[in-house]
Amino acid sequence: MFSRIIEDLDTALQRDPAARNRLDVALTYPGVHAIWGYRIAHFLWRRGLKLLARIYANWVRTATGIEIHPGAKIGRRFFIDHGMGVVIGETTVVGDDVMIYHDVTLGARTFENGKRHPTIGNNVIIGAGARVLGNVSVGMGARISANSVVTRDVPARTDVDASEQFVI
Repeated sequence: MFSRIIEDLDTALQRDPAARNRLDVALTYPGVHAIWGYRIAHFLWRRGLKLLARIYANWVRTATGIEIHPGAKIGRRFFIDHGMGVVIGETTVVGDDVMIYHDVTLGARTFENGKRHPTIGNNVIIGAGARVLGNVSVGMGARISANSVVTRDVPARTDVDASEQFVI
């Protein structure tokens, strides 16, 4: 657990040029706090303590402005820069080395049971204000620009501009 905390702090230092040191990141980065809170809530969720997990996740959302459902699956070295307004839905899967900016939604498009949120591959960057909606896949190494709306699959190593058509 301690090594994962250090990894989170070092990820922030690598991804954010404004980050000065581990203590600064640990005390002042809401994206890092949200990830730590998510891990606790996800632990509770996996053990069947779903109500407690949701209550704790709501407290983390209140404290950070970042909502991550405890049922989501998030990989290693995930970094949320600034973070306010980020929403990550229950059936979202996020790979390793993913970076997202503020006001990003990884959300659903239906009310059906089952997988209804996106799957984000490794090494993906999602710009501020982007919306990735539905059971879509974003391939490894893709970059989604700010304010893009994505409702269909994005191939690996693709740059999605807000003006491009990745909407149904």
